[in-house]
Amino acid sequence: MLSGIADKVAVVTGAARPRSIGRATARRLAAEGARVACLDIARPYDDFPDYAVATADDLDEIVEELR
Repeated sequence: MLSGIADKVAVVTGAARPRSIGRATARRLAAEGARVACLDIARPYDDFPDYAVATADDLDEIVEELR
């Protein structure tokens, strides 16, 4: 349990990618009562590098989950 975190604002980067530390952190902070702002690069769909990156849809998914 994180003491004193309720009603505090937490900014979490890297929150969009599924199974990421950022997403897990955002979930934990929200569960402890923090108001969480989720951020990520979330590249455009036509500009993917060779490795997996988060999308805008991934970011929208975690934001909706935490509401």
